[in-house]
Amino acid sequence: MAARRIDGKALADTVLEECRTRVEALAARGVHPGLAVILVGNNPASRAYIGNKVKACGRVGVRSVVHEFPDTATQAEVADRIRELNADPSIHGILVQLPLPHPLDEAALLAEVSAEKDVDGFHVVNRGDLLGGHTRFPPCTPAGMMRMLDSVGTPLRGCQAVVVGRSNTVGKPMALLLLGRDATVTVCTSKTVDLAEQTRRADVLVVAVGRPGLVTGDMIKPGAVVLDVGINRTADGRLVGDVDFASAEPVAGWITPVPGGVGPMTVAMLVVNTLAAAGG
Repeated sequence: MAARRIDGKALADTVLEECRTRVEALAARGVHPGLAVILVGNNPASRAYIGNKVKACGRVGVRSVVHEFPDTATQAEVADRIRELNADPSIHGILVQLPLPHPLDEAALLAEVSAEKDVDGFHVVNRGDLLGGHTRFPPCTPAGMMRMLDSVGTPLRGCQAVVVGRSNTVGKPMALLLLGRDATVTVCTSKTVDLAEQTRRADVLVVAVGRPGLVTGDMIKPGAVVLDVGINRTADGRLVGDVDFASAEPVAGWITPVPGGVGPMTVAMLVVNTLAAAGG
């Protein structure tokens, strides 16, 4: 029996409708949420991501402003703009679109964003809060995946969860969120010996490494929930995930497609965090 697909687009639509109601409540209090996006360079993927974020904001009534810089922008120029936005009371959330072109110092610029406006959850203060289990702004992709797990009724307490990938943006925070829900969590890296042995134990399997088809059906426990974060473009132009969907779908219980799975939820949770920053 084929796995049931977790429709990230449909779930994101539900989340955004909830956000619309929250925006209306904020407006009744005289608060009009604003999101500022910093874009440096002309990365086509980054432009596409920002377009999706701007569209989602407009759909629910959040004002969004994109501040564009050429790829020759200096560290000081970008940092100065972030400081201006920190001081702007009409801006509640600030997002620095990654990756940044060389030689900009990504960590230093992310640290410039006020922790109170860090809707991506990348500031060291918010990362520390996440470690303590009470962050205001969980990173958007992991937060979206947790919402997806809840949407299909996945029991997390005591389950075996395996996260493949240890990035600061997805792997590590996802492991912490799962730990916060009493899952038993294993984090795998490129140095993990016998990856398949680890993934076959997973009731919940999260794959976020950027390697197309890394996890195949024979590496998945029958009935597992599989969340595929990877977005990779093949030579023929197709978008595929880090999981080989064709072989995984007959084995898994639930699985996210690529595209249309985790991606839309990442965008929706950015709007959720922006409203939280605005006090809604």
